[in-house]
Amino acid sequence: MDFFLQISEFIRNLGLVIAAAMGIYLAWRRVGAATQQADASLQQAELARRDHVAELFNRAVGQLTHEKLEIRLGAVYTLRQIARDFPDLSDPTSELLSAYLRESVADYGDREPPVDVREIMKTLKDQLVLR
Repeated sequence: MDFFLQISEFIRNLGLVIAAAMGIYLAWRRVGAATQQADASLQQAELARRDHVAELFNRAVGQLTHEKLEIRLGAVYTLRQIARDFPDLSDPTSELLSAYLRESVADYGDREPPVDVREIMKTLKDQLVLR
């Protein structure tokens, strides 16, 4: 009878070990799935952020030639911040602002250029220093 009790206890312990192993395996699979889902969410958030930045960039480009100084100045500040927050957009922003200066800035003679032009020059200078 003692023999059957030992076999019964062995089978019970073996069942517990198998159940624990299955539980660990299922938990591991669930963690893996959760990690993949979190990674996908992060990628989606980054794509949404980049899309938003592209929209801001395009809107700022259109506002550079606006007749009101405060709108042009806002566009310059927006482009400056985009260049700081996204280093991969720093070069295109510099090229854009440089082209804007070359194409649209008049001869000011002895007068100081308007604040938007000064801010563009400051932005370009700051970006040169950061390189």
